[in-house]
Amino acid sequence: MGKAIDQIRDLGAPSMQGVRPAMPTSLTLVGAAAILYLARDVFLPIAVALLLTFALAPVVAALRRIGLPRAFAVISTALITFTLIGIFSLVVALQVAELAKNLPAYQSNIVTKVKELKEAGAENSIVDRIGNVIERINREIDRPTAEAPTGVESPKRDPLLVEIYSRDNPIQVLTNIIAPLVGPVAMAGLVVVVVIFMLLEREDLRDRFIRLAGFGDLHRTTEGLQDAGTRVGHYLLMQLIVNTAYGLPVAIGLWFIGIPNAVLWGLLAIVLRFVPYIGPIIAMVLPLFLSVAVDSGWSMLLWTAGLFIAMELVINNVIEPMLYGSKTGLSPLAIIVSAIFWAWIWGPVGLILSTPLTVCLVVLGKHVPQFEFLQVLFGSDPVLAPHARLYQRLLAGDPDEATDQAEEILEDEYLVDYYRAVAIPALALAEQDRARGVMSDEQRLRVAASGLSLVSNLEDVAIEESQDDELENDDEKSEAASQPIPDGEGMTILCVGGRGEIDDVSAAMLAQVLRAEGASATALNFHEIEPANIRKLKTDAVDAIIVCFLNQDSIKHARFVVRRLKRVNTRARVGIVIWDTSADDAAGQRKPDASQEQVPGADFVASDMTSAAIEALTKRPSLPLAPPSRTKARRRLVPQPAQ
Repeated sequence: MGKAIDQIRDLGAPSMQGVRPAMPTSLTLVGAAAILYLARDVFLPIAVALLLTFALAPVVAALRRIGLPRAFAVISTALITFTLIGIFSLVVALQVAELAKNLPAYQSNIVTKVKELKEAGAENSIVDRIGNVIERINREIDRPTAEAPTGVESPKRDPLLVEIYSRDNPIQVLTNIIAPLVGPVAMAGLVVVVVIFMLLEREDLRDRFIRLAGFGDLHRTTEGLQDAGTRVGHYLLMQLIVNTAYGLPVAIGLWFIGIPNAVLWGLLAIVLRFVPYIGPIIAMVLPLFLSVAVDSGWSMLLWTAGLFIAMELVINNVIEPMLYGSKTGLSPLAIIVSAIFWAWIWGPVGLILSTPLTVCLVVLGKHVPQFEFLQVLFGSDPVLAPHARLYQRLLAGDPDEATDQAEEILEDEYLVDYYRAVAIPALALAEQDRARGVMSDEQRLRVAASGLSLVSNLEDVAIEESQDDELENDDEKSEAASQPIPDGEGMTILCVGGRGEIDDVSAAMLAQVLRAEGASATALNFHEIEPANIRKLKTDAVDAIIVCFLNQDSIKHARFVVRRLKRVNTRARVGIVIWDTSADDAAGQRKPDASQEQVPGADFVASDMTSAAIEALTKRPSLPLAPPSRTKARRRLVPQPAQ
């Protein structure tokens, strides 16, 4: 049995009968968003400090392990970190000031490029026509009105706005410069102080949080805190490494190309790549625009675009796959939605912090039942077990997507294991819904048709598995193989559905598995074994007949089927498969498997795909049909008194 199949039912995803995650009310969600928005001046520094604490905690722990005192480890780590951040900010500010000073010099190139583009188009192009229309409209608007006739009051013109400028004194100039910096500097100072105190009292804060949030379940709370710290810390560290590996080559490449302020664009690329998806685009657009303004031709634009495209390919296909720890456990859609939400709440800083903040929410949903909806909405783990996903696709009449899901698993597993662990449990869910009366006839037929289409789509997989030379060289599948199945070369087998269309699908799956083992297996529908048709079966050259049931209460019907088939062909082995999906009954007890004693005359009774295939391909003589008991015979011979 392969590891992937062994873990299919233990993925942590809820089954179809699982507990539904509790969703908060709309008022609660709106209230939480309003608090975060209105109190952003309070929560934003705390959020930044918390994330920096997660990122710096491993560094402090490493310094303490080598024997440094706590205070020295914390202060030295914070000092180095914020010094680097300060140098980074200073370099960016100086580069921006230099760029702003040189921008007027690039104006002539921009005007020249616009004229070249305009001259390159045809004179009667759509752009020219639109431009001419706009020019005429502007001339009509700016044309002065004619003098009004005598006795007619001329329209009043709007008064001209006049702005009086006064020379600012030095104190006013200094105030204008310092005032915009007070807010960011104050916020930065608060973040520094909060980070230092969080690092100094990390254990105490952890104990207080446990006491408030999870004193009744220390294990779950501790695990949640460790998970959040590990995920966020690893994400920030790995993302910083990836961004640095992206920004430094970009800066060097832009310097060689000749783009001004290459250091600025490299540093901005490092920061903007923290913004999911749109960050790299913004980092690329600004240098592209500058290349157009600087270069008199177009070669610099092409080289710049080629540099960014090459770096994206290298980072996305080489660096990020190597750094597996940078994965966050968020779905791609969740990353986009979280970026929009946090940007709306906290602006550009919230956009940069959106991914780590959402990671914390997903961890909260993973370990706190009241917030499980957060993990379901934003997490990347599948929320449905594979067999439930397959049933949902069959119920929707989408065998193509069901085939795609099956092929993903079959890359590492045998067909028999996939049918046993995923497909048969999915059909069992369909049979349960049919037995409960919640499935209409149309839905039942749709599930059956989709299941048969799935089996047909996987026929190529069965053909590949039937080629022994390819399987012998496939080490991964050899390790994943379950119980060995005998070779079916030269055997002819019939697989028949027991009582309905869904049983027919399970019979088709079993027949395909037997064909993959070299047998000549044919799938028949349940109508073929009805009393009116059973004697029409051509079973002279058949070695075994297998009847498949998904309903656990079909033992009585199975007995009648065995007798009928034994009377038709006494030489063929007759087997019964009552699929067992390890489901529990309402009392929580597993139902006992059907045994051969419960189906007298059957050559074997199987409960799963592997055992059914082994029994079907095992060459044994057929058991004779047991005669009816004497009590039953006497009841048929002795006439009953008239009522």
